[in-house]
Amino acid sequence: MFTGIVSGIGQIVAVQALGADASFGNALTIEAPAGWLGNSAIGDSIALAGACMTIVSIDAAHRRFQVEVSAESLAATSGLGAAGEVNLEKALRAGDRLDGHLVSGHVDGVGTVTRFERAGESWLLEVAAPNVLARYLALKGSIAVDGVSLTVNRIADGVAACTFSVNLIPHTVEHTTLRGLAVGRRVNLEVDTIARYVERMLAARSA
Repeated sequence: MFTGIVSGIGQIVAVQALGADASFGNALTIEAPAGWLGNSAIGDSIALAGACMTIVSIDAAHRRFQVEVSAESLAATSGLGAAGEVNLEKALRAGDRLDGHLVSGHVDGVGTVTRFERAGESWLLEVAAPNVLARYLALKGSIAVDGVSLTVNRIADGVAACTFSVNLIPHTVEHTTLRGLAVGRRVNLEVDTIARYVERMLAARSA
C-alpha cells in the first residue's frame, strides 16, 4: 500500500529482456537518488510511476536496484519499457503518516494528456481516461497519475473517453516526473480504492 506522495525521482538506466519473445517481461535497473535506498531490502515493494514492483536485487554502492516487470504489467502500464525518469515511492508502513490517499500500486488504466499549461502559479493538467474508469472519478475525489496523489477538479464525460483535470502546485511539478508531461503523453492511472469498494457493495445490494 502507498500514499501517492512521491519520495524521489529514479532513472531507469537499463532494460533487459527476460526471454526471447514478447511473452516475457523485462528486468529494469533503476538508479535512485542519493540516500534513498538506505533502509530498503530485497523483497520490498516499490511503486514505479504508480505501479507496484518488488526489489529483486540491490547495488547500494551505485545507488541502484532491480525489479522484474511481467509482460502483462508492461502491456497495462506506461513508462516502464524504456530508459527514463520514474516516480519512486516506498511502501507505507503501519504508523506512517497518510499525507495523500490510499494507493495500491495497481494501475487501472492508461490515460493520455490532452492539456498541460501554466495556470497562475500552478499548472493545469487534463487527462483523457478510458471510459471504463469514468464511474470512479468524482469532483474533489482522489486519483493517482503516474503514482502522484492528485485531486480531481473537473470531469467531462465523452463518447470516446472521460476527461478530468487536476491542478498541480509548483512543488509537485518540481519534485515529480509530471514536470516533463506534454500533450499526447501516456500516464498511468489508479482510481480511488474506496470508490472501487463502494461500487462493489452497491452492485451486491442491487442484486
